[in-house]
Amino acid sequence: MTRALLALVGRDLKLATRIGGGFSLGIVFYLALVAILPFAVGPDLNLLSRIGPAVLWLGALLSTLIGLDRLFQADEEDGSLDLMRMSGVPLEAIVAAKGMAHWLASGLPLAVAAPLFGLMLGIEPLALLGTAGSLVPGTIALTFTGAIGAALTVSLRRGGMLLSILVVPLMVPILIFGAATAEASRPGALNFTLPFLALTALALAAVVAGSVVGAAALRARP
Repeated sequence: MTRALLALVGRDLKLATRIGGGFSLGIVFYLALVAILPFAVGPDLNLLSRIGPAVLWLGALLSTLIGLDRLFQADEEDGSLDLMRMSGVPLEAIVAAKGMAHWLASGLPLAVAAPLFGLMLGIEPLALLGTAGSLVPGTIALTFTGAIGAALTVSLRRGGMLLSILVVPLMVPILIFGAATAEASRPGALNFTLPFLALTALALAAVVAGSVVGAAALRARP
């Protein structure tokens, strides 16, 4: 079973690289959001550095939504999803593997790119590290929360808008704790550990809930 799941992760990573929607599109959108922010709020570096971590987190949330509707839909269209269901591997494990592949192709690059983009906003180095660190569990939580919506809308041809309506309210607590973690990483902040542990707990809960609920939604699809 482990070999089959690793093969599934590798397959999805190859498909994401060939299609170009996993890595490149999310990063380009992320960069565009950060680049146009100074034109909207002005060139005040103090203001940009103060709101920068929250902007990086908001950009990560919006970038994660890109491509989520294709998480299961491509497999549904070509019949691969039915073969996966008949493979004997638990569907929960398949959802977890596909979610992890999507995170490796989309979420992890956002966390890696966050310090570079944060320099454009004048964020302090310590806050940059804290923001990037918080985005690792944060993007995992966002991806697996989005997997629930992707499973629910798998049978819809253009379910991207409905998916966003379903999952964005569920992502709000992740955004709140993520922004709080990034803010706590600033020099002179009281405690970074507590919000980071809460964010990590949300990520673990999202992995379990996304795998279980996503598998149940795929089983119940028409």
